[in-house]
Amino acid sequence: MRTTLVRNITTLVTNDPERESGPLGLVQDAALVIEDGRIAWAGRTADAPDADEAVDARGRAVIPGFVDSHSHLVFAGDRTQEFNARMSGQAYAAGGIRTTVAATRAATDEELARNVARYLAEALRQGTTTLETKSGYGLTVEDEARALRIAAEHTDEVTYLGAHIVAPEYADDPAGYVALVTGAMLDACAPYARWIDVFCEKGAFDGDQARAILTAGQAKGLLARVHANQLTYGPGVQLAVELGAASADHCTHLTDADVDALAHGTTVATLLPGAEFSTRAQWPDARRLLDAGVTVALSTDCNPGSSFTSSMPFCIALAVRDMRMTPDEALWSATAGGAAALRRTDIGRLSPGARADLTFLDAPSHVHLAYRPGVPLVSEVWRAGRKV
Repeated sequence: MRTTLVRNITTLVTNDPERESGPLGLVQDAALVIEDGRIAWAGRTADAPDADEAVDARGRAVIPGFVDSHSHLVFAGDRTQEFNARMSGQAYAAGGIRTTVAATRAATDEELARNVARYLAEALRQGTTTLETKSGYGLTVEDEARALRIAAEHTDEVTYLGAHIVAPEYADDPAGYVALVTGAMLDACAPYARWIDVFCEKGAFDGDQARAILTAGQAKGLLARVHANQLTYGPGVQLAVELGAASADHCTHLTDADVDALAHGTTVATLLPGAEFSTRAQWPDARRLLDAGVTVALSTDCNPGSSFTSSMPFCIALAVRDMRMTPDEALWSATAGGAAALRRTDIGRLSPGARADLTFLDAPSHVHLAYRPGVPLVSEVWRAGRKV
């Protein structure tokens, strides 16, 4: 096996808790050795071992590839008019999802696959090397299954979200739709998914319905995650912690009991600032969660209605500016935090044994991601030890 030495890194973010330089495990004047797609060594350039080949980072900062643990990429259509109306004073309503459902059902497999590939490539150019994505815009057995089949051709992190909203055909029979989601639809979708999710929210699914959906998925071997407490206070966060869900996503409206449950459980609070930006909604209070000891992840929530961004650097800048996170906390949450939300230990860090997912920045420090918002600082991306 050939080894590659990446040297002349101004600032290296390892996210290695064994280092004494804080949670980010920062190393100045650093180097990495890659072997067989994984990190074999990380440290100061002066201490670097020999390798078969060398790459000069030319004084750039290197961080782990971003881990985007929440997106909705299998869709068709456009909701520009909805966004324009909302920015002109119309309040956000979850009913807009139905517009995308109609367009997605009408699209061909090829059209949906092209969209997924397009947005994954867009995210990769911005430094995202791991990305989760969901179904949820089909809401029939056939359309949900094909969405997951298409998603699984592009990423390992696939989530069954038949419980996004109640399908239009079941508007007068939500119990019947829950039975479908936990029955025939689950049977058809489970082979393609790793996760099951539910939008536990007023206007979508209540606590009892969400519990039935999640426990049915868990019985099929799927791991749970929850859309929780986005639009108002509700049972989503508490249910996520109770059922051992990997993440509770959004977490905008939290009681003290919700924060305490997250702090004492294993569920990651995934914050999605692109949604608040795009809907002019209340910002999640990341500071409150972090000060309570909650593990926090950042993600884009890339979707055509409420957060049509694939940019993790943009979300980092928002989190620092409007959610009271420090630049260090925001970067950790966008890398190691996202890995925790996906229950992965092989990504989100650049320490020995981790997959060699590197994002090079045209900057001397990761702080520039928030310091220079909107500037395309990502200059080079490697995935599993290969420049992509």
